[in-house]
Amino acid sequence: MESSASSTRREATRQKLYEAAVTLIAEQGFSATTVDEIAERAGVAKGTVYYNFASKSVLFEELLRHGVGLLTASLKDAAERTVLEGGSKVDALDAMIRAGLLFIDRYPAFTQLYVAELWRTNRAWQSTLMVVRQQAVAVVEDVLRAGVANGELSEEIDIPLTAAALVGMVLVAALDWQSFQPERSLDDVHAALSRLLQGRVSGSR
Repeated sequence: MESSASSTRREATRQKLYEAAVTLIAEQGFSATTVDEIAERAGVAKGTVYYNFASKSVLFEELLRHGVGLLTASLKDAAERTVLEGGSKVDALDAMIRAGLLFIDRYPAFTQLYVAELWRTNRAWQSTLMVVRQQAVAVVEDVLRAGVANGELSEEIDIPLTAAALVGMVLVAALDWQSFQPERSLDDVHAALSRLLQGRVSGSR
């Protein structure tokens, strides 16, 4: 059985490989990125890549699981913290928007990759991508469902589509912010999305 020290070491190595792979693939695409380059960027031997992952495809699939897992955990944490502090379900959704923006700000290369891969249909990891996407969206669905149940949100809302729209809004707005409006602060972007969430976009008439 693996000792806790070697397990921690292995986890640190995998983390280095994830970071190297995500940066390279974001820069030059999946097909153009070689295992040699990933190993070199991570500062490990090529054999170490294959020791941790059976192939480049498996590494990428695990990278998607790992990244979306981190996003899902941060969304869940934001919602749970808001509830503990006595906030409403809309407050919880607002906190999740901020958590999503913070995640994307911290992992911009991963987010670009994830969004790009969502639209490809011929990849071996398409089913994995759908599963991990659903995990992130499900966290938002849970909060929407609870908001409908307690009368805070309208019973007319389409929960799966609304949850997907909120996640999509955060992803696309954040990428737009980073690519075309980098001078804006995270607070600025959050405030704009918050107004959308709370229906404060229309005039006061």
